Amino acid sequence: MKGLELARSYYETYGWAMIHERFGAYENRITVGLAGEGSECFGFDDEYSTDHDFGPAFCMWADPEVIKEIGMSLQEAYESLPKQHCGVAVRRDTRMTGHRTGVWESGDFYRRFLGMPDGPEDLMDWLRLPDSYLAVAANGAMFVDGEGRFLAIRKKLLAGYPEDVRIKKMVARAAVMSQAGQYNFPRCLNRGEAVAASLALSEFINHGMSMIYLLNRSYAPFYKWKHRGMERLKILTETRQMFAQLICERLTAEEKQAVIEDICRLVSEEWMRQGLISQSDSFLQNSLDELMSKIQDPRLRSMHWLQG
Repeated sequence: MKGLELARSYYETYGWAMIHERFGAYENRITVGLAGEGSECFGFDDEYSTDHDFGPAFCMWADPEVIKEIGMSLQEAYESLPKQHCGVAVRRDTRMTGHRTGVWESGDFYRRFLGMPDGPEDLMDWLRLPDSYLAVAANGAMFVDGEGRFLAIRKKLLAGYPEDVRIKKMVARAAVMSQAGQYNFPRCLNRGEAVAASLALSEFINHGMSMIYLLNRSYAPFYKWKHRGMERLKILTETRQMFAQLICERLTAEEKQAVIEDICRLVSEEWMRQGLISQSDSFLQNSLDELMSKIQDPRLRSMHWLQG
């Protein structure tokens, strides 16, 4: 069983009755699910994931007034649930992992991952947050939707970046893609700087994959899962294989440069399809001023390309 399935089964087998019978008066004010850190919250867990921080567990989110009244009792009841389910030992928080499961005050959950209890509230908040932080705060699955602010904040996050921020982040990613992949990668190779060329290629791959998530109005996860997660995207899904080609030792430098140019061409054509530029140009830097002109907020529009 995958981690999310195991978590849901553990809740349905033991957790629901515990909440219903012992905290029935608060039942509709508690949201239950699993989200946050860990490959299982993204659905990326596999046989290698079971060697640490794995096992049946779920989260319960509630507003401060509920936590004040029953938070400690609810956590104690959660910890008293059976220690094994489906032949797998239950996962508990440890000093190394910190608090991941059990009872959460809604604001504490978002403060943990985003640094703000109510999530981003203005465009500058959104701009400063790394994609991977937002991916962690909005992943997982809800088993029971309760009343309270947890789901209201989650709904805001799941809607994706405000358009001005999405465009500004795409400008920043494209600036690095163009500089590192289209310009510096071949120049470093021509100078015999193999290490610098490898770093330039890595920068292109990292920022290029982030670009594909932004084009899909999605948050790119932590680097370990960024390429894996592209299989779920709907726009420019073919680039997932193209990025993999860039690390293939059998490809010559010229062939890799051709793949880089193809990726940049596809990105530019997608910008045009989304109405962000009027004419496609495979050298991405040539379109950045036009992209910036689509931003409405003067603070974002006045920033340097690379900011964001």
